[in-house]
Amino acid sequence: MRLGLIDGDGIGPEVVRAARQVVDEAVSAAGGAPIDWVPLLMGHRAIEEHSDPLPESTLTALDGVDAWILGPHDNAAYPAEHRTAVAPGGAIRKRFGLYANIRPARAFTGIRATAPKIDLVIVRENSEGFYADRNMFAGSGEFRPTEDVAMMVGVVTRQACERIAHEAFRLASARRKRLTIVHKANVLPMTMGLFRDVCYEIAHAYPGVEVTDEHVDATAAHLVRAAADYDVLVTENLFGDILSDLAGELSGSLGLAASLNCSATHAMAQAVHGAAPTIAGHNRANPAALQLSSAMLLRWLGTRDSKSTLLHAAERVERAVAATFEAGIATADLGGLASTSEFTEQVCARVHRR
Repeated sequence: MRLGLIDGDGIGPEVVRAARQVVDEAVSAAGGAPIDWVPLLMGHRAIEEHSDPLPESTLTALDGVDAWILGPHDNAAYPAEHRTAVAPGGAIRKRFGLYANIRPARAFTGIRATAPKIDLVIVRENSEGFYADRNMFAGSGEFRPTEDVAMMVGVVTRQACERIAHEAFRLASARRKRLTIVHKANVLPMTMGLFRDVCYEIAHAYPGVEVTDEHVDATAAHLVRAAADYDVLVTENLFGDILSDLAGELSGSLGLAASLNCSATHAMAQAVHGAAPTIAGHNRANPAALQLSSAMLLRWLGTRDSKSTLLHAAERVERAVAATFEAGIATADLGGLASTSEFTEQVCARVHRR
């Protein structure tokens, strides 16, 4: 199996390296064949070598791998001529049609959490909505008809609603069989109303899943008050981005927030957090989010290709990270004393435990 490895910017090289170490250990412990890693450029290094933060050579190489791990990018610090372009992560998602962004949020024993019983997954539609960088075939969804007026186009299509609803219902069927449709149809009846209604239509194919719907502002309030009441939430792009960051903080930290961007044929592991350039190179970054994202990637590959070794490897990574936290080992952002490399060594050691 060939997996792409994209370091990115800031702490990217450190957390990507930590994710690779844990994945290699887990696949080996599960009896799988060694992974053929394909290092690829993105971000500041790519600008230095190719004058482009996301070279065409990287995109072409991604066509030849099974899936890939993406480090964070720091496009706000790119040279001025590259800041106005679509951020590398968004460009990759659009190029490969990664329409589903799966973002779990769970509390871990040993980590202080605002919502200690939280265990949910937000399924975010990743290709349209109000995100101007990916909702148009050509050009941007934002425009300024005059100097003092800025406007944006929000796009919601039946096809995108149907496919993200299926993703969410399949996930809910494998969990606690409860799904919440999050929308704002009371003030956006055409766009958000279409999203809500199509999700309810798809619900008929999953009679075992209990379905409810809520307005996004109510959901935000309910997450703070009773996050443990939720199982799977499905929502549009912008709402999903905001709610998943909230859920990540409720679980303990954005340093724990994993995510998977996927379609039926491609997948990319990408932690929710950013590049944290102020601590880059100091061996202080928390690698847990990308390690957990990589476990999601292994599970996606194992399910797609019916490979039990990859499914077992995913379980080993998740259990090892949880056991490391339970042992009181964490990085500084979580109140611990471990460095990036020390935390990774502890996780690797626990990967081999049954």
